[in-house]
Amino acid sequence: MRTTVTLDPDVELLVKNAVRERDASFKQVLNDGLRRGLSTGPHRAATPFVQLTFDAGRPLVDLTKAGALADEVEDREIMAKLLQAR
Repeated sequence: MRTTVTLDPDVELLVKNAVRERDASFKQVLNDGLRRGLSTGPHRAATPFVQLTFDAGRPLVDLTKAGALADEVEDREIMAKLLQAR
């Protein structure tokens, strides 16, 4: 079958590179590419990412005031830096 096809510039470059690399005709490269691309069947979506999880058990420390504890640690670090700067 003869037909006219308008290729996007990036596709044209891919075909021309394949022609040169394979030492094949434009027609052969185009037919091979279409055959490969269309014979794979319907495209499936990528496999969804699944994060494996596990039970870590009960916390070993009381986390109800974790934010306050983090603030206190940060405050102590800032004070230590200020005292060293003297």
